[in-house]
Amino acid sequence: MRVISTPAAPAAIGPYSQAIVVDRTVYLSGQIPLDPATMQVVSGDVSSQTRQVLANLRAVLQAAGGDLRHLVRTTIYLRDLNDFAQVNEVYASLLAEPFPARATVQVARLPRDVAVEIDGVAVLDAPP
Repeated sequence: MRVISTPAAPAAIGPYSQAIVVDRTVYLSGQIPLDPATMQVVSGDVSSQTRQVLANLRAVLQAAGGDLRHLVRTTIYLRDLNDFAQVNEVYASLLAEPFPARATVQVARLPRDVAVEIDGVAVLDAPP
């Protein structure tokens, strides 16, 4: 087991790791739209927040030796399912086929009252 921690993504705001790697599988903690430099929520609409969330996930994956193409499963947590189309548009623009398996759910509240949080599981390429 290997713990992933990178300053390129927001520091954990609780007792958890940014990610844990077991063998080639990366278990990514949920990311919210925090700017890693300021630890403040990015301004803007749910599309802007989704872009930041995916940038944070990408940074953690890069620290683990992968990137967004290694995602095999994500869960998207939305404050409002009416934001689904906007989130889906950003998600589709930043990930490539084959897209990861996914679930999207509406929740009552997210940390720091953000609009979106995404967690995931990735599988890294086998070493040469």
